[in-house]
Amino acid sequence: MEKRKGLLGRALLAGILLLLTGCLREVPAAPSGEGPSADSVSVPPELAKKTIQGIVHWEGDGIFSLSSPQGEAVSLSLSGYQGNDADSIVKEQAEIRVEYLEGEKPPYTAVSLKLITPPPLWTEYRPQAEQILLSMGLEEKVGQLFWIRCPSADAAEQIAAYRPGGLLLFGQDFRGLNAEQVAEKIDSYQQASALPLLIGADEEGGIVARVSDNPLLRPSRFPSPQQLFNQGGMSAIIADAEEKSRLLLSLGVNVNLAPVCDVSTVPTDFIYSRTLGQDASHTAGYVDVVVRTMKREGIGCVLKHFPGYGNNLDTHTGIAFDYRPMKEFETSDFLPFQAGIQAGAGCVLVSHNIVSAMDSVNPASLSPEVHRILREDLEFQGVILTDDLSMSAVQMYAGEEEAAVQAVAAGNDMLIVSDYARQIPAVLQAVQEGLLPESLIDEAAARVLCWKLSLGLSLPEGERGASLEPTT
Repeated sequence: MEKRKGLLGRALLAGILLLLTGCLREVPAAPSGEGPSADSVSVPPELAKKTIQGIVHWEGDGIFSLSSPQGEAVSLSLSGYQGNDADSIVKEQAEIRVEYLEGEKPPYTAVSLKLITPPPLWTEYRPQAEQILLSMGLEEKVGQLFWIRCPSADAAEQIAAYRPGGLLLFGQDFRGLNAEQVAEKIDSYQQASALPLLIGADEEGGIVARVSDNPLLRPSRFPSPQQLFNQGGMSAIIADAEEKSRLLLSLGVNVNLAPVCDVSTVPTDFIYSRTLGQDASHTAGYVDVVVRTMKREGIGCVLKHFPGYGNNLDTHTGIAFDYRPMKEFETSDFLPFQAGIQAGAGCVLVSHNIVSAMDSVNPASLSPEVHRILREDLEFQGVILTDDLSMSAVQMYAGEEEAAVQAVAAGNDMLIVSDYARQIPAVLQAVQEGLLPESLIDEAAARVLCWKLSLGLSLPEGERGASLEPTT
């Protein structure tokens, strides 16, 4: 007992001494889960926090308004927001939830932001695209729907005459040329076009490498997706996508027709060597990082080959029939495409396979139902592109001129073609005869223009002149 009293006495004496010397401090309360975060600011006691959810409308200089479904509109400022993801959240026509400080007058200070629904693709470019469309004649609008194989002779003259939306370059277009020569040639094509051209090439890596097959442009071919993934996982995939994008852009190529989204794990499949060689989940992850990397680098991408190639035969040499059930597409093949679409891909290429679960009669590229699924079920809002209409799978089904008209009617925005001298007039004639509504051409051309604007291919104000006057 005496020992306990002694201990208590010494403790009491120590406490008095600490108090007298000013060393006794208040112990801070344990942190709670509701404390300040990276995207919040401290709230002065005289201000109240409120929350509103609605559609973003930019007013400029860090100020935006939010209109709620109830008709309420609040002007907000990003000046107090400390998060680093505002650019990906506060976009025109995005639906977001904002916690803000209700002060004496608007614009109120945004404290936290949460994305509810992303804005429609290319919302910010649509008004400019529609304005450009108003100055275009029918021939030029139809021309924008064609992505033509680069002419082997008189390319500049052909571009000026047929006004295509894009040029597709193959290995022969790069062979034997150094980087400066390629860039000069592509620039001459752009100079010949009244509107900027989509300049595309298939640079998947591995067996499909149009650019890096030329040792004057790169010492060796880019590796295939499988090689990269096996050697360095997603880090290697990202580094490869960055290098490819920078090389292509330095040459004037603004679209890489990649990534391959097809799911294949069987080495005997025709498409296997061009795929990641993994299941749908891993392939979706691959597509997501490639699309995001390409967007960050400023180059266009093309998801291919919708609705998924599976174990089908080579459509370059004949019709391929796909008898798999719809459930397999929904649970496997669609997943990489959905990942790419959600990552912001601007284009999806549709194959020539006949997929019985969707359309047992028409090749996918000519099937309205396949395009409905892509637009409505997968909610894709960008450019839908056919695979090359000169491939045997289509020629066995329909002549190129007939196929071009069917492809537009089915819902494609752009057609990859070789015989453009016959196919462009065929589509133009179909519009003039009322077989294709001009509104369908307008909508497709508007999407193409939006994609170009999103890639920085816009014309300075006032440059559209007499060269674009309609010729019909």
